[in-house]
Amino acid sequence: MTAVTHLHPSKTTLGAAIKAFFADRDLAPATRRAYRATYDPLLETFGADIPITALTGTELQRWITRRWGQAAPATWNARLTATQVLFGYCQRQGWIEGDPTASLERRRIPRDETRVIPYEELDALWCRLDVALREKLLWRMLYATAARASEILALDVEDLDLGRKRAAIIGKGGHREVVVWDAATARLLPRYLAGRQQGPVFVTEGLPNVVPAEADRSPDGRGRLSYQRAWSVFREASGGQWTLHQLRHSALTHLGEDDVSAPLLMAKSRHRDLRTLSRYVRPGPEAVARLTAEHDRARRGNRPRR
Repeated sequence: MTAVTHLHPSKTTLGAAIKAFFADRDLAPATRRAYRATYDPLLETFGADIPITALTGTELQRWITRRWGQAAPATWNARLTATQVLFGYCQRQGWIEGDPTASLERRRIPRDETRVIPYEELDALWCRLDVALREKLLWRMLYATAARASEILALDVEDLDLGRKRAAIIGKGGHREVVVWDAATARLLPRYLAGRQQGPVFVTEGLPNVVPAEADRSPDGRGRLSYQRAWSVFREASGGQWTLHQLRHSALTHLGEDDVSAPLLMAKSRHRDLRTLSRYVRPGPEAVARLTAEHDRARRGNRPRR
């Protein structure tokens, strides 16, 4: 779908550029909505008929600052990224000479000590009707296995043991290890694989523009799903709140809150040092509240000691 580069640079309007961008990109529905959240206000402000070359960095900076200057850093960064993606595309097409968004800077997102994702929110996310099967499977598998995203994305169909709900992976340091998933993941896997017997487990939605290496190509020609693409889709689906790594972090924390022992947590996470594991397993406020309630002497009818 690349029959859009015939547009003449001096006559390419903002509306035509955005239309061409969407026609030329294989985007998931959630990704399209995320980009639309930026491009629709851009069209509303400057009009569809303004030449793309007429938009300057100063005007764009003033616009994005006026529109999202008071927004959270994650929202600002998401809107800025969408703007930069569009004008980067225009630059590659030869419609503009320089990138007018080059001077715009991302904002630092403060470290969040409460970054465990509540299970209820995760369950609501992967039950959404607008989430594709590939994403539902990937997110569930990452949570169920507590594996690193890079490890799961590197899986080939031949690595899977569907009957025993496990797979052999190459872990950190190049070690061959085993991850195990749950029944919900097991139900989704055959549906997604649709009979595929070899090649990458997680693949692109369509044929890539560049032929991937043999090891990253499925029998039907699709390429292995990249970490950047998987990360981007998850961020967009969660409204810019979460990252793929938080699925691993949340899974281990939830298990810790359920009183799973440290040795089992280390086996699940494949950490070799308890001090390293402790960075991930930090009980959240609900677990602390339960602990406080369970050991509340007054609640049990006993007067607290002084």
